Amino acid sequence: MYYGADYYPEHWPEERWDDDARMMQAAGFNVVRMAEFAWTRMEPREREFNFAWLDRAIELLARYGISSVLGTPTAAPPAWIMAAHPDATLIREDRQPVTYGSRRNYCPNNAAYRAHSARIVRAMAEHYAGNPDVIGWQIDNEFGGRCYCPTCQAAFQRWLQERYGSLGALNAAWGTEFWSHIYTAWEQIPLPWSTTGVHNPGLALNYRRFMSDSYVGYQREQIDILHEVCPGVPITHNLMGFRYPNLDYFDLTEDLDWVSWDNYPRIRGVPDAANRALAHDTMRGLKNKPFWVMEEQGGPTGNATVALAPRPGEIPYWAWEAVAHGADGIVYFRWRTARFGAEEYWHGILDHHGEPGRRYEEVKAMGRIVQRLGDKLKDSAVRAQTAMLLSYDSRFAFQNQPHNPHLDYPNVFAELYRALWKLNAGVDIVSPAADLSAYKVVVAPMLYIVDEALANKLRDYVSQGGALVLTCRTGVMDVDNMVVDQQLPGLLGELCGVVVDEYDSLEDGRTVPLQWAEDLEDVAGGATAWADVLSLREAEALAYYAGEYYAGVPAVTRNRVGKGQVIYAGTVPDAAVAQSLMARLAVEAGVTSPLEAEPGLEVVERIAEKARYLFILNGGSDAISVDVGSGGQELVQDETVSGVIHIPALGVRIIEQPLGNSAID
Repeated sequence: MYYGADYYPEHWPEERWDDDARMMQAAGFNVVRMAEFAWTRMEPREREFNFAWLDRAIELLARYGISSVLGTPTAAPPAWIMAAHPDATLIREDRQPVTYGSRRNYCPNNAAYRAHSARIVRAMAEHYAGNPDVIGWQIDNEFGGRCYCPTCQAAFQRWLQERYGSLGALNAAWGTEFWSHIYTAWEQIPLPWSTTGVHNPGLALNYRRFMSDSYVGYQREQIDILHEVCPGVPITHNLMGFRYPNLDYFDLTEDLDWVSWDNYPRIRGVPDAANRALAHDTMRGLKNKPFWVMEEQGGPTGNATVALAPRPGEIPYWAWEAVAHGADGIVYFRWRTARFGAEEYWHGILDHHGEPGRRYEEVKAMGRIVQRLGDKLKDSAVRAQTAMLLSYDSRFAFQNQPHNPHLDYPNVFAELYRALWKLNAGVDIVSPAADLSAYKVVVAPMLYIVDEALANKLRDYVSQGGALVLTCRTGVMDVDNMVVDQQLPGLLGELCGVVVDEYDSLEDGRTVPLQWAEDLEDVAGGATAWADVLSLREAEALAYYAGEYYAGVPAVTRNRVGKGQVIYAGTVPDAAVAQSLMARLAVEAGVTSPLEAEPGLEVVERIAEKARYLFILNGGSDAISVDVGSGGQELVQDETVSGVIHIPALGVRIIEQPLGNSAID
């Protein structure tokens, strides 16, 4: 495993560096990330490079057994570049430029900015090619931010021409007859700038696809340089978890060697274990491989304001959660809190004074356990019996037409994930292109955009024995964001065995009670956000609306197809309904937990070639007991365990067992 921190030696006197490296070594660190915001330090003037300071930092850290991941510094351009190229500034939706003074203020399609980016990346690559202490590269930092500049408009028009081939095809796909928006030249096509109302859904969706592709292309230019000059050195980018709305992360990570992301549980509100698990599972699912947390919260967050400090034990607990869900690297942000700049109050492991305190001691204690683990988790995979299908096309489409304040794609996705997560059976987050055959249950919330290929894939999955869960607003749109000319749920109607006769948008926040079938009478909860008024075809009703003008009409149905079944919820089930429904479906589908654990314990399995590693995590404030059967070697306390063991508050236990042990199987 890799264990370390994000380090900014350029922020501190060089005579301090040795003390930092010594304390890092004592904490069990073996890696740092550096240089991702140091462009001007490395290139103070065009083509005048200075890497000597970074050379000394890399060499010093290596003497203490600490390797380096270097970031390309293109997220924070030097003032001299932006002054020379004002047209490289990112333009907001209201057509106003952002001002120089923060970061991520560039247009990803600007040719001059791309040329400057390529130059610094090539210079870094050539300088550090063959350096054994540089073990990886990170491209840029937290890609995002849609640009609405003239350069992007021209690039968007070219992108559309390649996609559609002719204006006639585009006009037909978008339905530009509406409001007389027929385009007779490519140059007429706007970006979805701020306007008097809602943009054409085809324009809005394709702009979001284009902008995501723009960052993919910008990243690829840097990756190509690094692969050319530093072959064999792996490349990553630090993403922002499930909640980030602007990029298709499946596309963005396709060119990367490994995924990393930035985890700040106390950045706002109350930390939520299910949301953290969802983010980890999403990052793991992007490439179906282990990932890193490149920025793991190491202290209170804050720029202008300061959030709650991590409570004692939370920092290592959050890190262990990441490891349980598939992380092979934990890199804390940051080593020492900056004394200047916009992030003076975004605290790191050390406070501004640089002396070790509680947070350092917690990180150091975890480091000793990480060293004990060694390479045991290498090449291990999280075992997941269920999956959720994440459609960025559907997510982008809802950004233009959100329907109502309570029908939020990421929130609906997260609440259904929570119901699966509580089963302790493992959840993979997968793309519409993924192979689903290994999963006993697949949940696809609000699958708004469906094409023939996806419809056929889901039909095959169910007929071969899978259990599929769909919700309202499924199969509504074609790939161009035009409403289908079929009764809903469109291409999935036959599979679901229902027809949506009409629908009711519960935009005022009301909940409609549900009446469940006899064998489901103990299910509590109701319908929220939306109500599809359903007619049965081949399906059977599991629940009926017990209110509104559609009282007595089916709300939740089941259709058996081949060896499998489809559950169609014509609404957004509230938390109680979702949990009950998933628990019952899990029993029918043979979904099992590695351990019978009380609520409050999270159980995750990582499977290696010769052993399994059972992570048992208690995120609560009280100790919880659990029976681990014949048990095995517990790696946190370094002892042999069996039978009933006690997991303290914010405690983690990792039980190693040879494969084939029936107590866990």
